[in-house]
Amino acid sequence: MSQHATSGEPRPGESHLNHSPHHSDSAATAPSAADIKRWRQYLADERAEAAVYRDLAQSRSGEERAILLALAEAEGRHEAHWLQLLGTHAGRSRPASLRSQFLGFLARHFGSVFVLALAQRAESRSPYATDPSATPAMVADEQIHEEVVRGLATRGRNRLAGTFRAAVFGANDGLVSNLSLVMGMAASGVGSQVVLLSGVAGLLAGALSMGAGEFISVRSQRELLAATRPTQITLAAAPALDIEHNELLLVYLARGMSREAAEHRVAERMGLLDCDCDPSLSLRPEIPETEDQHEAVGTAWGAAASSFCFFASGAIVPIIPFLLGMTGMAALVASAVLVGLALLATGAVVGLLSGTSPATRGLRQLAIGLGAAGVTYLLGMALGTAVA
Repeated sequence: MSQHATSGEPRPGESHLNHSPHHSDSAATAPSAADIKRWRQYLADERAEAAVYRDLAQSRSGEERAILLALAEAEGRHEAHWLQLLGTHAGRSRPASLRSQFLGFLARHFGSVFVLALAQRAESRSPYATDPSATPAMVADEQIHEEVVRGLATRGRNRLAGTFRAAVFGANDGLVSNLSLVMGMAASGVGSQVVLLSGVAGLLAGALSMGAGEFISVRSQRELLAATRPTQITLAAAPALDIEHNELLLVYLARGMSREAAEHRVAERMGLLDCDCDPSLSLRPEIPETEDQHEAVGTAWGAAASSFCFFASGAIVPIIPFLLGMTGMAALVASAVLVGLALLATGAVVGLLSGTSPATRGLRQLAIGLGAAGVTYLLGMALGTAVA
């Protein structure tokens, strides 16, 4: 990408206004009231977005801080463009859009990966691509900004991935499975006390099962990854090998190295290398570059604890009305409403972190959860009728 595209600066001999075929007309005629209103909104949003990046930079250090400050500087160049177009029409600062204000609030008080995920979505929905008043360089800037923010957000997602996955699955499993259990039992015709006891039993059994399952799953996955990581046995065994007949070459061929690289490595290990060879062949891929190359897996205890806690927190929601003394259909309706709200919330969180629509993800979670509970309710009715 050229420096011009990233910086938003005009090419030699050009002004900002000449980047658009409409700007010559704009220079000759006064901007309309609609133009002024739109430009002032853009100005307010650019200022708010620059402030978001500066606020995020306060809680970062090193490279991430420098990247965020560079993004804020780029938004400042866009701000200057709208100020130039507005001229004397700039007037008092308008409030930023609700989305930009919400981002600013999160950045000032939390500074989490949620802010970067929201910022990524905001950059992807920039209106500049269809606005003739924005320069092509500004359009390119916004597209590149989305990728920059995506990269920053990915770092946070990787740190959250393992434990977050267990937490989301645990909460949703608790919500859906216990709501289904409660509705199935209630539909079968048993008393509210039995329904409550069934819900409590489902909470405890499910939380323990989820915690144990996640612990075993993550521990097993880490053991499999550890088993695939090469050891340093070649360093210890090489001196004792028969120079004429040894299988050291097979070790490196089995690891996927080319024959040339494998033969070079064997010569290194056997102390027979005495040549001016390609230095790239002397790399040691069997030595891990980092202590943990699979950070997205998470830790077994972290996954188990979060899965247990979030399953329990989800599973308690359907039985809250029964714990408060409600009975009958009123308790079931209240339970379904509470679970529905919780499903919307968890789905929205997943949408925010993935940079997609929170509403779409929330409605998907709601449909799946209530659909499963509805099927269980019908099965409970059928079972109750058959038993009766």
